[in-house]
Amino acid sequence: VALDASGDLYVADANNSTIRKVALSTAMVTTIAGSAGRPGSTDGVGKAALFSFPQALAIDGTGSIYVSDSSNCTVRKIAPATQTVTTIAGAAEMAGSRDGMGSAARFNHPRGVATDGTDTAYVVDTENHTVRQVALSSGLVTTLAGLPGMRGSRDGFGASAQFDLPSDVTADRLGSLYVTDVNNCTIRKVDIRTNEVIAAMLDAK
Repeated sequence: VALDASGDLYVADANNSTIRKVALSTAMVTTIAGSAGRPGSTDGVGKAALFSFPQALAIDGTGSIYVSDSSNCTVRKIAPATQTVTTIAGAAEMAGSRDGMGSAARFNHPRGVATDGTDTAYVVDTENHTVRQVALSSGLVTTLAGLPGMRGSRDGFGASAQFDLPSDVTADRLGSLYVTDVNNCTIRKVDIRTNEVIAAMLDAK
């Protein structure tokens, strides 16, 4: 789930393969993209677009919604004004791990996604055991931390760090990501500036 600047809630409804909006002031629920019970991968407007088990979403400063479309192994964008869905990275049902531009990149069942509010999204590439970075203006995908296919629990820099089925991610305002590392039962911290991964020591303040 994610909140927009107006206080409306957006939900990745995974088993329905849809993206839903909850107007918190009225509790009205509407489907803004995808068609319930019709998994697929089609770019288009609103219900003409198709998703396959979308796992998470994040909203940037312009109100654009970014979706980790897990079973399609892609990252999708929903434009706020038109509800137009486009695929910005990865290729539908083409699982793998490859850095590159747009459809040349590969993911393996990505889950959590976060944005820095401007031009970057961060995606937990769950079955690759990595954290990926997407430049939203260009679609360039790079691997920020972890080594594809190498599961484990190791702190370190970039590819020397290891995760085990990471599932979600959030970004703070100080240049750090926090990753739920499911099979390791830990929360890991990634310094975006240095790509260093360490065990998170969360400050309750």
